[in-house]
Amino acid sequence: MDVGYMTRGVLKHGNSSAREKVAVQMESGQSWTYEELDQISNQYANRLRDMGIEKGDRVGILLYNCLEYFGLYFAAAKLGAIAVRLNFRLTSHEFEYALNDSGVKVLCFHSELSGQLEDIRDTVGVEEYICLPNKNQRVPSWALGWETFSNGATAEVNTDPVNMDDPVMLMYTSGTTGRPKGAVWTHANTYWFSAIQVMKWNFTGEEIGMTTGPLYHVGAMEDIALPVMLAGGTVVITKSRGFDINRVMKVMEKEKVTDCFMYPFMIYEMLHEASDEIRLPDLKHIYTGGDSLMPWAVEQMNKRFPHIGISQVYGLTEGTPIAASLDAEDIFTKGHTVGKPLPLTDIKIVDHDKNILGTGEIGEIAVKSPVVSNVYWQKPEATAETFVDGWCYTGDLGSVDKEGYLSISGRKKDMIRSGGENIYAAEIEDVLMRHDKIKDASIIGIPDPKFLETVCAIIVKKDNTELTEQEVVDHCKELLASYKKPRRVIFVDELPRTPSGKVQKFILRKQYGEKGEAEIGG
Repeated sequence: MDVGYMTRGVLKHGNSSAREKVAVQMESGQSWTYEELDQISNQYANRLRDMGIEKGDRVGILLYNCLEYFGLYFAAAKLGAIAVRLNFRLTSHEFEYALNDSGVKVLCFHSELSGQLEDIRDTVGVEEYICLPNKNQRVPSWALGWETFSNGATAEVNTDPVNMDDPVMLMYTSGTTGRPKGAVWTHANTYWFSAIQVMKWNFTGEEIGMTTGPLYHVGAMEDIALPVMLAGGTVVITKSRGFDINRVMKVMEKEKVTDCFMYPFMIYEMLHEASDEIRLPDLKHIYTGGDSLMPWAVEQMNKRFPHIGISQVYGLTEGTPIAASLDAEDIFTKGHTVGKPLPLTDIKIVDHDKNILGTGEIGEIAVKSPVVSNVYWQKPEATAETFVDGWCYTGDLGSVDKEGYLSISGRKKDMIRSGGENIYAAEIEDVLMRHDKIKDASIIGIPDPKFLETVCAIIVKKDNTELTEQEVVDHCKELLASYKKPRRVIFVDELPRTPSGKVQKFILRKQYGEKGEAEIGG
């Protein structure tokens, strides 16, 4: 039983109505039934195999949200290949690293992203490019068009046996050393995570689940979407860009969405900007994570949408994306926590020497479940540090109360959580130090009314140089995804350091963490 069974199982055990049930649907209305998804993913698998993809090879997916994303993911799974799901917000510089590190052999991309690939084709090892064109856009001469790729293959696929322990997905997470790490998921990780959620949320196959995030992220596919499909329900996919809460809520209402994963900032917009005419009578459950939902939002949601349960969740890509959840009925009494472990999931709090701490004591959070990935791609030192005896040591600080509820006390070292994205200071600092006018630099997170945190750069200029805030931002935008750029820049004479040379960031946060500096444009 592998990930491909999520489509095969419905066809094998369901009746004709199950075969014709919509599996995935775009917010525009375009959809594929379970039978169509199975056949199309088989066709994709055959074409990939014709292009030389074998078990263990990496297939890159650089697409905006679309039905084809699911088709490619299942195609790779059926071949025993590894789907490398790439963040479309990255720059050429970041794509170059990820493609070379993962060894992607075939890359499938949207035509709008061809510009980011054009400049790096000679420096990466990709052998074949497949382009899904948007309207009025041409396929580059160096890529195969999607119509040519998808047509002509048979709807049956015969492959080498795929085992549950075989890798199925590689996803890059921001790293504390300035380079992202590729978290490897096996078929077992993916299947167990879906099954755990089916058990936890009591999915029956009648659900209509909605993804509001990009499919390269576990919060859009592995959270809620794949479990709904495992149960035989329908998944509605929102488009990737131009998030508009009124548009999304109208889709929820029209498609009778029952379950939806939303980041906190989306819920805040739901309360501040959504039309009062939208009532969402069919929506039963909102799952939210990445940051704690503010108490005022919980109260307002209960007043405006009392029929909707809200579950706050905690987890991380490599160590179980939903390791703990606060049930909707506990949100008013235990809202300061992220709840209890999900089924088949253990959580412990340890000290620096990995000794288990007692009730209420703050230490590092460690997670153990069938979903822990256990390995970073080609990163043995990072693997040995994070994954020990089946446990994932998260780097997050927390405590467990006498009733078993987990509270988060701190973040991963130097991590900034902004709008549902993890941003690591070291990566931005590495880019800043490449500027020929910057002598020293440090990055901290500062409060933001919409995204909870945003990036603040504290810069020491080289002697006798002139440097503006906008120049700093523009430099970062050339080498990093736009959401990682500093929103505020502060110039200082020197950075506070310990005798060993480490920057004392707690001093910087105390001095500048609540400064109301004007936000920089661009």
